[in-house]
Amino acid sequence: MFAAVPTGRVAAFRTVVYLFVALDPLWFTPWVRSHAAIPGVFYQPLLVGRLLHLPTPTPFLVNGIFWALIPLAVAASTGRAPRLLGWIVFALYFEWMIIAMSYGKVDHDRFGLLVALAVLPTAGAARHGGTRMTERGGWALRMTQVAVIATYFLSSWAKLRFGGFGWLTSATLERALIRRGTPLTDLLTSTRWPLLLAQFGIVAFELSSPIVFFVRSRLRYWIVGYFYLFHLMVMLTITISFAPHQVAMTSFLPLEKVRPIVWTRRRFRRLNDALYRTRKQPRPSDEHRPSASSPAVAGGPH
Repeated sequence: MFAAVPTGRVAAFRTVVYLFVALDPLWFTPWVRSHAAIPGVFYQPLLVGRLLHLPTPTPFLVNGIFWALIPLAVAASTGRAPRLLGWIVFALYFEWMIIAMSYGKVDHDRFGLLVALAVLPTAGAARHGGTRMTERGGWALRMTQVAVIATYFLSSWAKLRFGGFGWLTSATLERALIRRGTPLTDLLTSTRWPLLLAQFGIVAFELSSPIVFFVRSRLRYWIVGYFYLFHLMVMLTITISFAPHQVAMTSFLPLEKVRPIVWTRRRFRRLNDALYRTRKQPRPSDEHRPSASSPAVAGGPH
């Protein structure tokens, strides 16, 4: 649970998470702002909202969170004041999710991201490219990983808990393809057996997902790559995005090796060096032009 990781990995993960949180109200969940105009009688807070006695959403509350969350999340992505900004962003986004999910629809793809926001303030300061090993940062990443895998495992547990084993042979995927399908799904709806195999495969995949913690790192990366391919297929077939879950899943990756700013600086440095060498090279016309020290020039006309 406390395996140390480079501080550069924590810094990169922090930047990815907070930039997504800044983008989320603008791109993925802009519909939450419409809850500001819904009468309070329709607000049925989740259990955690009831336990914390969170207020009923009002236009001031919803719009205030929207306009505060975006700039604060961008500021937190820089790594400055990681504890102060981290806790503030977590509180704002947590309330944003309570407002989003307290009107009858609850998305399970936000769990890993919320856990990441809750543990990142405890990771302490971290710089991009840092090589110092940190156990606090390792714990924050591992808690996020556990939340990601719990999302898969408990998803199938819920399927079997509420739908029973009959879920495996139900028309769940067929209904989803009819409601949200794409041209790619026409091949899948022609017969039923591929959908039944897919449902058995989904449950087997989700229940076996904890194996990712018990394999070598190289194989773990291949398994995480399969996770991403699974969500790509879901997006291409039934247009359901698990973007926040996939952001949290980057906690499995060696993000410290992905340094776009360093790559950009190196590219510009190489370009400048190439231009400098081009300027220093003599032009063809200069090679045959006599210099001031040559006899013909130094002696002058006789």
